[in-house]
Amino acid sequence: MKFTYILPLVALSTAFVLPEQHVFSELAVESHRSADSAFDKLPSREQLVDKVEHSFEKLTGKFDQVVKCSKHALDSAIDYAAETGNNVAEKVHKTGFETSSWLDSNAHLGLNDHHHNEPNQTIYQLISTSKYTTKLAAAINEYPDLVVLLNGTIANYTFFAPIDSAFDKIPDKAPKPSKEFLKNVLLYHVSPEYYPAGKVLVTHTVPTALTVDTVGIGPQRVSTNIGLKGLTVNFYARIIAIDIFGTNGVIHGIDSLLVPPPNVVDIIQFLPGEFSTLELGLTKTGLLPMINDTSAHVGGTVFAPSNFAFQKLGPKITGFLFSSYGQKYLKALLEYHVVANQTLYSDAYYAVDSTESQDIPKGTFHIDLPTLLKDKSLNVNVARYGRIIIIRINGFSQVTIEDGIAADGVIQV
Repeated sequence: MKFTYILPLVALSTAFVLPEQHVFSELAVESHRSADSAFDKLPSREQLVDKVEHSFEKLTGKFDQVVKCSKHALDSAIDYAAETGNNVAEKVHKTGFETSSWLDSNAHLGLNDHHHNEPNQTIYQLISTSKYTTKLAAAINEYPDLVVLLNGTIANYTFFAPIDSAFDKIPDKAPKPSKEFLKNVLLYHVSPEYYPAGKVLVTHTVPTALTVDTVGIGPQRVSTNIGLKGLTVNFYARIIAIDIFGTNGVIHGIDSLLVPPPNVVDIIQFLPGEFSTLELGLTKTGLLPMINDTSAHVGGTVFAPSNFAFQKLGPKITGFLFSSYGQKYLKALLEYHVVANQTLYSDAYYAVDSTESQDIPKGTFHIDLPTLLKDKSLNVNVARYGRIIIIRINGFSQVTIEDGIAADGVIQV
């Protein structure tokens, strides 16, 4: 396995391999909530909105004050985060977790698309002159077209900027990646759309500037997550500074490099603690190489049953399915979990026969997804309530971990 896949997969494994109750805690998602859950004890919507507005006004006010008195906004923001023990991330995490049921746009926070304290530098200029992003600037300078992009004003971009210490996580003896791969890594940190912190809080996936043939008509995406580490990207890269505005967009500082993800099958194989039974079933039925063959499909969605899901079937049924007598039933069962040529994220939808990707609207969204099992479809309902997104399949099965981003689609667990 290439070293470039190790960093995101090791970090991703912390989301999939933890005991189930920890997974629910990490991602703030539960498949069965009791009547006395923490969500039932939250204050009213009005109280929470007031609290969010106060928290963000206080937070952005402190950032504005620091930035206004500084010659360099990016340095100032990272200095502030370091001096306060990354209190920024903690506040963002706390605010997002407590109010995610109701926040469905940054308008609730009184935020808008105008910059605070009108900036006078582009994203590239901020990065190239910061003492914390010297390695990132050196990497970008290898690609003149990226310099032009990040200096351009045709769009308001979002850049998840890894600080210098993020590059130190690359193993010393790791082989040097190709220039093409490194460019893809850099593009994977850029979004052509504008995502200030308030919008990131209520978003599960963000489109990037990286386009790949294997995922379909839309761009590759990153996922955003709120958990014990605070606000993260792709489960592992922690956001340590927010809302550093440039004349052409916004920068968020992160502590790890974002590496384009591997294929669905590679992720399943790398996480045996969560998917060893699924991998065995796909191997026995001959479906594993079929799913891994990106020439046979463009994008896709795998509703991946975890080891725990198989355990719920009981030893007799599981034993029968994995016997020679039950193998045809096991194959049909697994085919019913795989959708080819249609990639359903929690807030976006790519279909190979469409001309463009589709955003999943706030509220409720219904779609029937044809599976590999002939003439059988999955009835999928997506309910969006701010950051809380509930995906139900056939009315009863609920996705517990959303948006395992893959190079050739997405995994919904």
